Amino acid sequence: MKNKRILIVCAHPDDEVLGCGGTIAKLVKRGCEAFTLILGEGITSRYLNKNTDNKEIKKELNLLKKQAIRANEILGVKEVFFKNFPDNKFDSIDLLEIIKAIEEVKREVKPEIIFTHSRHDLNKDHRLTYEAMLTASRPLVEETVRSIYSFEVLSSTEWNYPQGFSPNLYFDIEETLEIKLEAMKAYSLELRRFPHPRSVEGVKIKASQRGMEIGLRYAEAFEVIRDVRR
Repeated sequence: MKNKRILIVCAHPDDEVLGCGGTIAKLVKRGCEAFTLILGEGITSRYLNKNTDNKEIKKELNLLKKQAIRANEILGVKEVFFKNFPDNKFDSIDLLEIIKAIEEVKREVKPEIIFTHSRHDLNKDHRLTYEAMLTASRPLVEETVRSIYSFEVLSSTEWNYPQGFSPNLYFDIEETLEIKLEAMKAYSLELRRFPHPRSVEGVKIKASQRGMEIGLRYAEAFEVIRDVRR
């Protein structure tokens, strides 16, 4: 998996780090080019007043965007694309609009590999991102995408019931775990205190758990959605 173009398609800022940060850092070190598409703004569902013109919300949105850019720089991502769909309200938008947003970035990036959410997530934005991505990457003759992998997101995937995420692909991230943790620390707005899963300690424990499943120290786990080899 060297010298490939990779696109991470995620719903919210920090999903990309939680889901595949260690793997992306590893693949960038191997010569891959990585790009991130963040579809949602990731903030407004926390406020009673969800108006993005609100000064407090606008300030936090700008800060979160800066943190996203910094986190992706740490991972080695070449460029981050933002679409600003409303947080936790993807179901209020025509799915076609989300599909078109993904297709627009795909045309520019021309990725061979996509990392995205699992369809088994508790978060509805995550599930709709997966659905839109799958439609935007239909296996047509001219499609550049050959591999699609779903990742898990702490405080979302494991909170669903019944749990359906069943990984069949693992990446050894022992050499890049610290890079993933540093990228997560860049998201100070999103970090929580342990024992919340979305904490630095929680991220490390999850990597250790996935590593133990396959005889490694630290790993990230994925579901293979498509994998075309030539």
